[in-house]
Amino acid sequence: MHRTEFKVRDYECDMQGIVNNAVYFNYLEHARHEFLHSRQIDFAALARAKVNLVVVRAEMDYKASLTSGDQFYVTTLYQPVSRLRFGFKQQVWRSADQKLMLEALITGTALNEAGKPFLPPELQLLLD
Repeated sequence: MHRTEFKVRDYECDMQGIVNNAVYFNYLEHARHEFLHSRQIDFAALARAKVNLVVVRAEMDYKASLTSGDQFYVTTLYQPVSRLRFGFKQQVWRSADQKLMLEALITGTALNEAGKPFLPPELQLLLD
């Protein structure tokens, strides 16, 4: 399981003083990219090679709200979904009290240059 550390910035909060729900997508995406990087998979290099990793489904269960200045981390776990789809099980935890703030399952696939789904060798290695 991979862990990425964050701190809530003021501009990520809405008028209620809590992190806007859409911002969590950014946190999760950055954590997935860090996870891939930790496995020597370069998201940008894949895109330059015309291999595009795309999200096809996002399931997010909000448990509690982060506020400005909160330190937190996102855990990321890779899991195969099917022959052509993969998932990232992710959780957001507030560091101060280890409170679970959000649970998510992000499902993706890779598209080749022709726009056809496939599982590139780089991701196949994650299964080993």
